[in-house]
Amino acid sequence: MSNIPEKSEKAIKSAVIEALGRAVAKGQLAAEPIPDFKIEIPADRKKGDYATNAAMVSAKAFHMAPVKIAEIIKENLDLSDTYASSAEIAGPGFINFRLSPAFYSDILADISENGDSYGRSDFGKGKKIDVEFVSANPTGPMHIGNARGGALGDCLAGVLSAAGYDVCREFYINDAGNQINKFGLSLEVRYLQLYKEGIEMPEDAYHGQDIIDHAKAFAEIHGDKFVDTDSDTRRKALVDYALPLNIEGLERDLAKYRIKYDVWFKESTLHKSGDVKKIVDILTENGHTYEQDGAIWFKAEQFGADKDFVLVRSNGVPTYVVPDIAYHYNKLVTRGFDTAVDVLGADHHGYVPRLKAALKALSINPDRLKVVLMQMVRLVRNGEAVKLSKRSGKAITLVTLLDEVPIDAARFFFNLREPNTHCEFDLNLAVEQSSENPVYYVQYAHARICSILKNLAAEGIFPKETSKKELDVLTCDEEIELIRHLGALTGEITEAAAALDPSKITKYAVELATLFHKFYNACRVRCDDEGLMYARLQLCLCTKTVLKNVLEILKIDAPETM
Repeated sequence: MSNIPEKSEKAIKSAVIEALGRAVAKGQLAAEPIPDFKIEIPADRKKGDYATNAAMVSAKAFHMAPVKIAEIIKENLDLSDTYASSAEIAGPGFINFRLSPAFYSDILADISENGDSYGRSDFGKGKKIDVEFVSANPTGPMHIGNARGGALGDCLAGVLSAAGYDVCREFYINDAGNQINKFGLSLEVRYLQLYKEGIEMPEDAYHGQDIIDHAKAFAEIHGDKFVDTDSDTRRKALVDYALPLNIEGLERDLAKYRIKYDVWFKESTLHKSGDVKKIVDILTENGHTYEQDGAIWFKAEQFGADKDFVLVRSNGVPTYVVPDIAYHYNKLVTRGFDTAVDVLGADHHGYVPRLKAALKALSINPDRLKVVLMQMVRLVRNGEAVKLSKRSGKAITLVTLLDEVPIDAARFFFNLREPNTHCEFDLNLAVEQSSENPVYYVQYAHARICSILKNLAAEGIFPKETSKKELDVLTCDEEIELIRHLGALTGEITEAAAALDPSKITKYAVELATLFHKFYNACRVRCDDEGLMYARLQLCLCTKTVLKNVLEILKIDAPETM
């Protein structure tokens, strides 16, 4: 698929390089290496569509004033193989380029030709990338941070896929370690309380209603069968009953959020397979550990971490980081992913260097692990912070949030800001059907185009094949701005993929809706000039295609009526 803006930038850069070569051949410029220069979009598009600083950065090499170099470049410039129609010298030596109508008509032709696949590219070259997100402890319901992590991770996976990566969505189930021990203890106490008096719930146990419900349901099946068994047997039976139900619940709730994972990976498999022990053995064999106070320490400082840390406690139990190292070894070595992306809460910022240090010690390039650190969510209603659900009076979870706001709004709102910025989620705005609500605003643009097409069809006017020459009549500022933005989609997707930032796509969608509404208000589609009408109808169709493609990446509906 062609990326017209990228193609035009490369063609203009080549034309400038060739112009410099001609000038050197003529003796107008000294035979010196050409410094790297840029082709950029000016802040003020009235000055031109592209600009280059080639003359500015070459002044030292050629011992000449930038304006003089710019004049020489312009004199030798051949723009016939570019989309540029003219070049002008501006300021102290910048060269501004203006694009020909062919640039805009080719963008619309490209969208029409590629349809649903427009915007996609081979930027990722099919490299295997694992995106692990949410990975909430299966010991209770998902909180509001998981709601942001879910939308962020899933939309990021969509962006990476559109950019040409082979993407795997993965959920890491922490079904081993301290939280499972605490889960078993909590279930045990609630179960025993059904049959015995005076049993107190430890303060640091799980006190949620879900624990009580699980204990009661277990008792309905088994009665008092496990009251007099040993504690280990009792806890194991309770966990074996409740944990799968919780995992099913996670899968069900996330599916409601339109998230479907390719892999649900259990931490317990790493312990059972011996992979956790294997990590400690490899690090020890390679001389990267030492013993102190009966514990095994990793020489993390030697690999870039701020300090060494314990791998195995003096009682022989591995610390929580060892299964995490084994898990990433599994992803990057055993399963052969080129890159692993973790979407984590901002409180993990100190954990990441430790993990990367361990990977380096295991001879794995730490840059193959990319971590997206996500800031906290602040729920707001009527301008005030909200922590409890209106209906239940309890903390707002993923499920209660989706009971209050549409799924489209939740997914869009959580991706309006860069992951590393705090997210303020306005519950009132999320349900508002007005232009103030960004997701409604974008969806309304799509519905408006469908309405235009429907109304014209009622008059017997249908879109028809339009040649590039016939599209050259689209010269109004609003038409040009809209087409330019349509052409930027492929570049926006690759930039979002490279930055691991899906908010670039929501921002693109809002800007596209804004530009379409401006075009609609300034340029009448149903007009007396038939050629112009069909060209504008084609522009509407292309905008509809791009809006739909963008919303599909985000897994957000593109409604035909609103």
